[in-house]
Formats: sequence, structure tokens, C-alpha cells
Amino acid sequence: SMSLREHTLSLFRSAVGIVRPAPMLKRAVKLQGDGCPQLLVKGQAFPVKRDLYLVGFGKAVLGMAAAAEEILGDHLVRGIISVPLGIQESLQEMLLKPHSKIQVIEGAKNNLPDPEALKGAVAIQELAEGLTVGDLLLVLISGGGSALLPAPIPPILLEEKEKLTKALASRGAAIQELNIVRKTLSLLKGGGLAQLAYPAQVVSLILSDVIGDPLDIIASGPTAASSHSIQDCLQILAKYNLLHSLPKSVETVLSSSPTKPTAPEDYSHVCNIIIGSNTLALDEAKRQAEGLGYATLILSTAICGEVGCIATLYCQLIQLVCLGFAGLGEGPLSDHVKGNLLQLAAELDILGLNLAEFLQALRELGPNRPVCILAGGETTVQLQGTGKGGRNQELVLRVGLGLHRAQAMEVNSPSGRCEIVFLSAGTDGQDGPTDAAGAFCSPELVDEALQEGLDVETFLSNNDSYTFFSQFQGGHHLLVTGLTGTNVMDIQAILIRA
Repeated sequence: SMSLREHTLSLFRSAVGIVRPAPMLKRAVKLQGDGCPQLLVKGQAFPVKRDLYLVGFGKAVLGMAAAAEEILGDHLVRGIISVPLGIQESLQEMLLKPHSKIQVIEGAKNNLPDPEALKGAVAIQELAEGLTVGDLLLVLISGGGSALLPAPIPPILLEEKEKLTKALASRGAAIQELNIVRKTLSLLKGGGLAQLAYPAQVVSLILSDVIGDPLDIIASGPTAASSHSIQDCLQILAKYNLLHSLPKSVETVLSSSPTKPTAPEDYSHVCNIIIGSNTLALDEAKRQAEGLGYATLILSTAICGEVGCIATLYCQLIQLVCLGFAGLGEGPLSDHVKGNLLQLAAELDILGLNLAEFLQALRELGPNRPVCILAGGETTVQLQGTGKGGRNQELVLRVGLGLHRAQAMEVNSPSGRCEIVFLSAGTDGQDGPTDAAGAFCSPELVDEALQEGLDVETFLSNNDSYTFFSQFQGGHHLLVTGLTGTNVMDIQAILIRA
């Protein structure tokens, strides 16, 4: 029989595989008919009356554009995509054809807007402005698109906008507040691109890397109606005491009549379609797990919060399943763990997570079938040390420690009679500043590491999870996939069998 470890890895691979740019586009997009062709996107039809154009921005857009060009063929007249610096070098297998009609502009070094990104944004802006009725603009959007689309409303200069953003950040403004100010001063964000393309039909294909898939947040929503007004922007500037030291150009833009119409009816020519998300990836992993014989449940696609708290959540969940396997699903121990879990879930306040309902579903899985629990989202790490790691590797190491402690506390630990593997990894193939996507562990990890003279707690106190996993059993517990060319946040998988 395959090991749990092999199963876990194959589940992760299939989850990532379904949101890889090429297969994802080929499933979602078709072009039908020659005389008066139609673009079909997930069953919705868009007639191509005149010309078809393409623009895109984001970290996963290179592979998406290559696949789109294959599907659209000669119908595509011209395209421009803005992608992160160096991405063509690292994603050789996703390059465009030699005589592609799509121009690739690389910019946003270190994920910051720069002159190259500005050049890309201006080219995209000019293409959009030139479209007329009957044209169709296909827009490809993925995470990391925001820094690749800097086009301040004239007369604001990029440097002025950057300086203002830095001033806000240094005064403690939250990322949401920074984004509202950026969007308000931007020509293309907050629905600006869609407005410039009017009256052409705009169809956006979106790969979401944000919890809850909010259209106006992903890449700052260039084709989605902004949920914020100039008023909101002014309030934020007032809050951080910056209203009286604004550059002349910013004052001009904020005091002029709104350049961007905000009425929702101005978006009748736009259709935004999410073609890839964490939900899609987990649904595929679930299909695979059930095929392997696991009773499978998806906990949530919106897991967020501090890694320490999330590790505790997973450890308690694993304990509960093991108690069930040991025939102790009812009783004081089980009630105690359940109580702790419900309290922790209430504190974490995770979008759409109804834990009581989930635990009920867990109870109804039936006896002795191996169990698979899947989840996704994006945790945060409070850095205390100077080590090398990423949020996934840190989470795995903390879960390993938690499972070890739970077993050490109970002499006849029910989890001792269970085989358990826990995995957490980033779907983009890069966890923090490391070459690993993530890692996996079992409850034996802490003891096995001690035999090699490695103390898990010491590594954790220095946020040094990558160094630990690199040394432990020769890196056997690291998950290294290389850059995947996609990103739908992180995935966690728990596999348990008696």
C-alpha cells in the first residue's frame, strides 16, 4: 500500500495541477465557429464581432497568455502583458511562441512599481483607449498584478504617488488603507481599465490569490467597480495627518470632479470570471482523496491567522479524529478537546467556517475509514528570530511539536494508534524566501529529530524551519516542486488512518 506521505504529495500535486495556467485556461475557455466566432468562458458566450485583444498582469499571467494565444489562434490581433522581472527565465516551459502577437513587458523589481512597470501600464492603457464597439478585450489577472500596473492619474507622477504611499506606511496605515489611496490615484485600478476600454466588451479571467476571492481586491480590481470613493481616500489622508502636505498634483486630482464614474451601470460591458481559486484546487484534491479511499472533508478555504493558533487548531482536530478511531468519540476527553476547538475557532473568526457543523460531519463519516481533511488560505508569522523559513514550513514544524506534546501527555495516547501525516505548502512552489513549497510531518518528527541532535523548539524560537527541514533526514520532509507558475495561496492536508 502507498504510504500516507505519497498520498499527501499526490493530493497536493493534483490540487496545483488543476490551477496551472495552461490546463486551467483550456478547461475554462473555448473559441467556437469561424464566420462569426464566439468566445465561450465557463459556458458564457461572448460574440467576437470585430477584433480580439488581450492584456494581462500578474505573476501567473505568462503561462495564462501562452495558453490563451493557443486557444484564440488567428483571431487574436494584439496583446500586451506585464509580468514580474525575471519570470521568463524561471518559467521556461510557459514561454510564448517566437512570433507571438503578445508583447511581454517585465517590471516591478522586488514587487515595487518601477519605470518598466509604468511602461507596461501605459502600453496597456493606450491599447484599451483605442478599442471601439464590437471589439473584445480579454483581460488576464493574477495575484501580484498591483505593482505591475502603476499608472497615476495625470498630472500625478509615479514618484509622488510612491512618496505618499511610503509616508502613509511609515505612519502605520494598514495595507487596506494603502490600497484605497493607491486605487483612488490610479488610472487603471479600481475599475479604471474597464472604463477606458468602453464601449468594447471586456472579459476578465481571474486567478485568485486572496481569501474570499473579492474581485475589487485581486490585483486592485482593474475591471471591477471600486467599493471606495474619493471621500474614503480623503478620510484616510486626514486620519494620518497628510492632507496639508500633499503634492499639488494629488490635490488637483482629489479636488476635481471624479474622473472615474462609480455608478454600477457603467460596468454593463464587463464580465469578471474567476477561473482558478483555492476552492477549485481543494475540490480537485478531494476528488483524488476519495478515489484513494479516504472519507474526505474540506475544513475551509479561508484559513488565516497566526501560525501558532492555526497549528493548535490542526493538532486538536487530529486528536479528535484519533479519539474517534479509538472508540472514544463520546466522553469527557473528547468533549474537552471539542470545547477547546470551538473556543479557538470563535477567536480566529475564519470566513465561512462553521466548526460545529464540520465536527458533526466528521462524526458521521462512519467508523474506521481513513480520513482526509483539506484546508487552504494564508497564515501569518510573527517573526522573533533571524532564521530562514516560510509560513508553511513553520506551521508544519509547530504541528509536529503539538502532536508530539499531545502524545507525551497521555500514556495510552489514542493518537499513538493512528498513522498521521500533515502537509502544508504554497501553491506557487515558494514558501517564504526558500526554494521549498512547504513540508510535511508526522507525530514521530520530534523524537526522530532528537536522535539526530536536532531540537525542534530551538529552531522554532529562531523562525528557522527551513534550516531544520534541510538538515532533518537529509531534507526528506521538505516539499520541493520548483516554481509552479500559479498561485492560489496555501494548501493543508491531514491524512489519518488507524
